[in-house]
Amino acid sequence: MEQPERERPLGVSMFFPAYNDGGTIASLVIQAVQTASRLTPDFEVIVVNDGSTDATRAVADELARAYPQVRVIHHPKNRGYGGALRTGFASATKDLIAYTDGDGQYDPSELEVLWNRLTPDTDVVTGYKISRSDPWYRIAIGRVYHHTVQRMFRLRVRDVDCDFRLMRREVFDRVKLERDTGVICLELMRKIQDAGFHIAEVPVHHYHRAHGRSQFFNFRRIFWTGIDVLKLWITLVVLGRGRQGTSVLFRNPTIRAASRESAKR
Repeated sequence: MEQPERERPLGVSMFFPAYNDGGTIASLVIQAVQTASRLTPDFEVIVVNDGSTDATRAVADELARAYPQVRVIHHPKNRGYGGALRTGFASATKDLIAYTDGDGQYDPSELEVLWNRLTPDTDVVTGYKISRSDPWYRIAIGRVYHHTVQRMFRLRVRDVDCDFRLMRREVFDRVKLERDTGVICLELMRKIQDAGFHIAEVPVHHYHRAHGRSQFFNFRRIFWTGIDVLKLWITLVVLGRGRQGTSVLFRNPTIRAASRESAKR
């Protein structure tokens, strides 16, 4: 009597959007490789270098040479946080997609926390910060932003700007992302909510930024973020656009490395 075929283990793509994160990206990628290898034999770790001007490119390329599961995608020019996320989502090849930032404020080993919360009925596992490790003014501005957008977009998650998430690949059969700025987090979670996907939340740690500086917290960026939030609110809430399913996620035609690197593994 033939033995039943063993169920194929879930694969996971974990990616890091990185902009001038040369001081942190190496340790994050190594931690991600070690953690993912404990969870599944089928994984990849991707660095999306968003036009960095520091050592990020060289460090990421060296990581890809050292670890066969690591690949790197370089943006010739900075496209913004949303642009980096869109590239990461479009380039991921596994059943599950996880991402967190390349600045070291989240611990990639806590991917296991998100993984363990995933059930057959859960489509998205999103983190929420146990305690925010930032200067007081960033915490104050962050709280105002959080409460404002939560009411504007009627979000049911407690921390829309916690950039540590794990989601099923099928989410992007129905969710099409369009923003290139930091408001992509709002766009992502509102569209996931509108599409009816089941969301679970888990607490994750948030750490002080050890290298580099935030690209968001200056008056010019705060002003334009406000404009972007207002435009997105009009599009998604007032006009109700973006609720319909879409057949495929935005694919960047300039990204050619993904298929070649996948074939090498």
